[in-house]
Amino acid sequence: MADGQDEYFLGYRRAEQERLRAQAVQLADEARWLFDQMDLTPGSKVVEIGCGPSGCLEILSACVGPSGSVTGIERSEEAVGMARQMARDLGLDNVEVRCGDARSTELPRDSFDLATARLVLVNVPKPEQIVAEAVALVRPGGWVAFHEADWFAHICEPPSEAWTAIVQLLVRYSEKNGIDLFVGRKLPGLLRSAGLTDIQVKPLIHVYPPGAHRRNILIDFAENLSERIVADGLVEKSELNRLKQALRHDLDDPSRLVVSHLFIQAWGRKAAQAA
Repeated sequence: MADGQDEYFLGYRRAEQERLRAQAVQLADEARWLFDQMDLTPGSKVVEIGCGPSGCLEILSACVGPSGSVTGIERSEEAVGMARQMARDLGLDNVEVRCGDARSTELPRDSFDLATARLVLVNVPKPEQIVAEAVALVRPGGWVAFHEADWFAHICEPPSEAWTAIVQLLVRYSEKNGIDLFVGRKLPGLLRSAGLTDIQVKPLIHVYPPGAHRRNILIDFAENLSERIVADGLVEKSELNRLKQALRHDLDDPSRLVVSHLFIQAWGRKAAQAA
């Protein structure tokens, strides 16, 4: 970040943790499809970096079975507590959640069959460091898989002045603080630069119709960042409040088409050791 603090783009408000929990359900089918591309078998060991309050832990638990293990890494202590409670509530005895740094997890190297993360790189500076950590964690021949966002396709039509202004504010804030909201398109290159082979890519995009929970996701992001945007001098508080109110009004218009970010799923193998 600009002041040297590595602060997660979307912050750690309780409302954001609840949004992430809902997101885990909304994106579950895409996560299952992605993990089906890996040759995970019962007994496999997997790690999810930046799992948040739930992430893909439940899905991964089912993938590896009772004899396997799932380790979640998350820096927010509140989110760790929520994830642990979820695992207890669902009886996920093969899931362990630890509080740790995505760039330096302190987990054993070359020991996991899969390392994965979802919508983490788009929220942090220096995403290549997290990719490098994921690659270091998996065994030779193991898999690394990411699901990332690229703000390229996040659109509202007919245009909304409030939408455009808020997007511009979030992009300016991210640029000022070393965060790349367009990292999705760079994901295959990041995996390649980290030494992975057999890299595969799948793009995803959604339409959020009236009534869809994720139709208001830009408002959620703006709420998460309101204090920091104002503190950085990017906008006056009164103007930001006006924009958020106007955007709520515009998104209530059923004639408006709301399209999601471009999402990129990319995965590859860690090269096997030479005989």
